[in-house]
Amino acid sequence: MDPAPRLIIATRNAHKTAEIRAMIGDRFEVLDVASFPECPEIEETGTTFLENARLKAEGISRVIDGWVLSDDSGLEVDALGGAPGVWSSSFGGEEGNHALNNARLLREMEGKADRRARFRCTMVLAQGGSEVANFSGTVEGAIISDARGAMGFGYDPLFVPEGHAATFAELGDEVKNTLSHRARALTQVVEFLAGNA
Repeated sequence: MDPAPRLIIATRNAHKTAEIRAMIGDRFEVLDVASFPECPEIEETGTTFLENARLKAEGISRVIDGWVLSDDSGLEVDALGGAPGVWSSSFGGEEGNHALNNARLLREMEGKADRRARFRCTMVLAQGGSEVANFSGTVEGAIISDARGAMGFGYDPLFVPEGHAATFAELGDEVKNTLSHRARALTQVVEFLAGNA
């Protein structure tokens, strides 16, 4: 039996890798750049999710052979003009500090009647330093005024997806992974790879 083909996720975020691995199943051996010390840090200088995802996928695929998948994703809040958007992970002033990010979001949303928001995910597949395809997924929902739930990460405790009463942090991975923005983009990735890998 042939070994599963390798899919390298262009991230060092273990949460993101685990989420993608759980969704993609055993069709691929899913690794991330933490397994490859030779991989450079890719600076996310883009102003859109697609630009940032492309920078990461192309940059890592210049160093590692095989399929490289990157994603850039974040939260878009209508009452904040689409913020935090591409700056979701540093919204609170410190990169990757979920507590600060959530605290700032709650401050910014004080007194706002429009609570509509969405998580958006853009994924890019690359090989040999060039983009092969890109995919996008969104999940609509609303921002609540108090964090609820201990599962998930990032803004999950403040986001209630459309059609549900619980936050992503209360729903847990099993439910979240069927309806999240990342799941919706990844479904397209899996379909693409099934015909091309």
